[in-house]
Amino acid sequence: MTAGSTRLILGNAVVVTVDEARTVHQPGFVAVEEGRLVAIGAGEPPAALRAGAEVIDVGGDILMPGMVNTHCHMAMSVFRGLGDDVADRLERYIFPLEKRFVGPEMVYLGSLHAALELLEGGVTTVADMYYFETEVARAADVAGLRGLMGQTVVDFAAPDAATPEEGLRRFQDLADRLAGHPRLRASIAPHAPYTTGRDLLDEIARRAEKDGVWVQIHLAEVEREIAWCRERYGMTPVRFMAETGLLNPRMIAAHAILVDDADLDLLREGGAAVSHNAGSNAKAGKGIAPVLGMLARGIRVGLGSDGAMSGNTLDLFAQLPQVAKLQKLAARDRTVMPATEVVALATIDGARALGLEREIGSLETGKKADLIRISRRAARMSPLHDVHSTIVYAALASDVRDVMIDGAWVLRDGIPTRFDRAAVIAEVEALAARMRASLGA
Repeated sequence: MTAGSTRLILGNAVVVTVDEARTVHQPGFVAVEEGRLVAIGAGEPPAALRAGAEVIDVGGDILMPGMVNTHCHMAMSVFRGLGDDVADRLERYIFPLEKRFVGPEMVYLGSLHAALELLEGGVTTVADMYYFETEVARAADVAGLRGLMGQTVVDFAAPDAATPEEGLRRFQDLADRLAGHPRLRASIAPHAPYTTGRDLLDEIARRAEKDGVWVQIHLAEVEREIAWCRERYGMTPVRFMAETGLLNPRMIAAHAILVDDADLDLLREGGAAVSHNAGSNAKAGKGIAPVLGMLARGIRVGLGSDGAMSGNTLDLFAQLPQVAKLQKLAARDRTVMPATEVVALATIDGARALGLEREIGSLETGKKADLIRISRRAARMSPLHDVHSTIVYAALASDVRDVMIDGAWVLRDGIPTRFDRAAVIAEVEALAARMRASLGA
């Protein structure tokens, strides 16, 4: 905004509101004041609204809510491309790499690099889980992101904690640091049932219930997890989580691929949310999560990218067509998972999964001004018969031109406003070179 201006109007836009009616204003306008959306409508903004405002003509570009990435490991951007097509790479590749390289500086740099990618891809809110999560939060804060920051806890020695108790102390430090933060919240993130175990999960459940803490966990993701739960407890991972008391509205279950109808009923009854990571799931050959069954039951579902070592890209534009096509393929029905639903999953449904639907996820008066501008300059972005279809099947992350969070521009013309893009990329390249040298690659 210009000096002295308190209101910004973005006009001559295709406004994709993702409100309850999935209203589209073509052309339309959005007005922002003091970090909030104060008016959204069709045609030209009224003269009274324009008075004293800064008005920007976006030239027919698309304005839509910022996307919500409900499952990410931001710091792992430095590992992108390592371990692709390697069997059992979690035990054979990821854990050893993390033990060797993960530290506060690496986590901060990798997370700032990831924040750049998220912003460039139109993501304004992210749910992250990793080690040294205070450093992830520091990077997210520098970038201006909104997020749910999850301190990972496991029942073995981790890069940032020799014991589970130390991991829990790190979570408390994160919670203390983020108390009262306007954009970032702390959560606790047990890695998975088979990497934490019953005693630790019971302790996490106790703390979460006492303090109203949000929990993120990988759930029903891999076959060995299913076998572990059945052999030890005679039940599925979802039933196991229900037994611990963690299956509640403050839990986000990442993946939830290997689930049956009884599991889905438990998720619905417990009120837990699911982060659907279509690209990562498909790349690993893990299966197609039954998202249609989840939505039919009213389970909250958002979209996630997973980490860059799993899904390679962190933007959600790469996920959108996969979300639609895989569900259509599984159902053998082209009519399921329409584009309007996919856009909702990436925005308002993701916000709902994180408990933020009253503040973000749609362009509606009174909500926080978290929005993105998508250029229509590329040939594949026209004609615009159906804007939702264009977003899902034609748009790319590179089409994102501007990003606003809390009414402030954090990306303008593809360049972040709060940190040096070139410097971050150069530092990551230098770190990656040192990693390759250390690995003998």
